[in-house]
Amino acid sequence: MSFIEVRNVWQQYGDHVVLEGLSLSVEEGEFCTMVGTSGCGKSTFLRLLLGQERPSKGQILLDGRPLSAEPDPTRGVVFQRYSVFPHLTVLDNVALGLELPSAPWVGRLFGRRKRAAREQAAGLLHRVGLGPALEKYPAQLSGGMQQRLAIAQALIMKPRILLLDEPFGALDPGIRKDMHALLLELWKETRLTVFMVTHDLSEGFSLGTRLMVFDKVRIDPHAPLAFGARVTYDLPLNGKRIDGHQATAASLSSAMP
Repeated sequence: MSFIEVRNVWQQYGDHVVLEGLSLSVEEGEFCTMVGTSGCGKSTFLRLLLGQERPSKGQILLDGRPLSAEPDPTRGVVFQRYSVFPHLTVLDNVALGLELPSAPWVGRLFGRRKRAAREQAAGLLHRVGLGPALEKYPAQLSGGMQQRLAIAQALIMKPRILLLDEPFGALDPGIRKDMHALLLELWKETRLTVFMVTHDLSEGFSLGTRLMVFDKVRIDPHAPLAFGARVTYDLPLNGKRIDGHQATAASLSSAMP
């Protein structure tokens, strides 16, 4: 049994079919990058993995059991738009992830437990390069620093799965390269199972151990919403980056806007 099993999953909103017949097996520790045209169901699939939505048909299993119907600490998520609390400092933004589950009624810890949570949060923030910014507020951070904060928020609960929805799309190329290096370093240390949506094909090849291309197999010009997408290419990269897949990359690039 694989770590994650996606069995004949369909997702439909009224008459609009977004995903159809999606089936995948993913082993623990894989880094799955997902590419495809806009609107082909990549972000929808992330929401299904997160538990924000439930499949219209089919099933997603985690360790052989149905995936929890609501987000839980096993799954961390980072969006392109930073999901940080603007009124809290960098340190408090991350420490809150430890405080809320431990003190659901008041949302805060006190005394020794609070100090321990803040020390743990500070250690992670130093690890992602935000040690000098612990007492700053998100508005005082650059885009790259805010994304580092969002990654720290996602990792503080030590999830087993990390979901990334175009996390670096709004960053300048130089900062994006630095974020790639940070993400790969953290992944190698934690051995998280990662699912990352990107519109940048070269990013998909360079980061992932596995590249999945979402596309519609069936198209009816008279009923454009009648059919959904599935994974049409599923390429194991096995540590081989762009050089090992030049022909495939070229054919995929020509098929994507």
